Amino acid sequence: MQSALTLRTYSYRQIWQVAFPIMLSVLMEQIVIMTDTAFLGRVGEVELGASALGGIFYVVVFMLGLGFSVGVQIVIGRRNGEGRYAEVGDVFWHGLVFLLLLAGACFFLFQWLAPVLLPAMISSREVCAAAADYLDWRVYGFFFAFVNSLFRALYVGTTRTRVLTLNSLLMVAANVVLDYGLVFGRLGLPAMGIGGAALASTLASGVSTFFFVVYTRAGFDFRRFGLSRCPAFRPELLGQVLGISVWSMIQNLVSLSTWFFFFLAIESLGSRALAASNMVRSVSAFTFMAVMALASTGSTLTSNLIGAGEPDAVRPLLARICRMGYAILVPVCLLIALMPDVVLGIFTDRPELLDAARPTLYVLLASYVFTVAAQVYFQAVSGTGATRVAFAFEMCALLLYVVYIAVVVYGFRAPLAVCWTGEFVYGAVSLLLSYLYIRRGAWRTRRL
Repeated sequence: MQSALTLRTYSYRQIWQVAFPIMLSVLMEQIVIMTDTAFLGRVGEVELGASALGGIFYVVVFMLGLGFSVGVQIVIGRRNGEGRYAEVGDVFWHGLVFLLLLAGACFFLFQWLAPVLLPAMISSREVCAAAADYLDWRVYGFFFAFVNSLFRALYVGTTRTRVLTLNSLLMVAANVVLDYGLVFGRLGLPAMGIGGAALASTLASGVSTFFFVVYTRAGFDFRRFGLSRCPAFRPELLGQVLGISVWSMIQNLVSLSTWFFFFLAIESLGSRALAASNMVRSVSAFTFMAVMALASTGSTLTSNLIGAGEPDAVRPLLARICRMGYAILVPVCLLIALMPDVVLGIFTDRPELLDAARPTLYVLLASYVFTVAAQVYFQAVSGTGATRVAFAFEMCALLLYVVYIAVVVYGFRAPLAVCWTGEFVYGAVSLLLSYLYIRRGAWRTRRL
């Protein structure tokens, strides 16, 4: 879709035109994670579990940059809907400077804190050492990943999402080749094991950044959207974006920190439970991509509709997106449930790990009853510009989730599948709060 839409509502086809490229791009990003997991599953159980902890530790920090980019996307979407195209470039350039500075701060902060935090949080010395080896190389990816998130905000906010598919295909191809070479020592590259998987992902992110820069300069409407010039620094503009983004940044940081807490709790049940959870997490990354693509589409189209003066079209839009989400996810989840060993077998050939992961996979698939609608409505709350409200909702849902996990894991030492039922708690609370807010309609007159 090459121009802003100002219709009374969006048809299924129009929603799909925006969502499908996002879905493919998110799928490719998750395939990068799945590729690392698949390669490391052939290295060892310790490496498989450590990559989960190291990967989540990395993503927790990355969520700061992604949270800022969410705010950028909301502002760009609003300006795009209002037809104020030249101001998109101003937002983009201010965001680029901020994200590069943030990436540098996160990089050096990690170098200082990681040697202290990892041994304090991970009980197994072998897992801790492997996670540290992974992160030593992965943290260089902050710079590339933060910039990539900004480009994604630009293309999603302007509803020009097709480029995301091309970019992601290139990134996955680079990651697969580099994983093969750096994990096992093929193609004339050194055998680095878990560190090689991390370096491969970092280099693949660099390839993605290079592609975005070249494409944006050559294939995007560079001048119309004000990207041909670097504007003078305007503190008030950066402050406006930060006023929206800061709540998404904190929300994403806390949300992923909670996910990290969950895996630390699972690690206390043993390396097998941790490895099995990493496998299920990788499957969830595949199914969750469809949910997040649709939710991201709902967020940016909500922002565009409000900018175009059509807030009444938001609720019908979200209802359609939810129906699309269930139409996609229900068949996929049923297919996975019918052949769990085939899916889990992508990550390991060890029968004991398959037995540990299978019941947990069923729990994860069932949780999508709440997850689909919860994410669509929750992202729509942010799309209205009410990121502080979204933050409050997230904190309520996460608080109940953490309490539930602490009781189930540390209190009852429940089986792994029972521990994963926390997904139901989080999804149900998030859906209830977000749906009631959108229904109430106080967001209709919010200005950015």
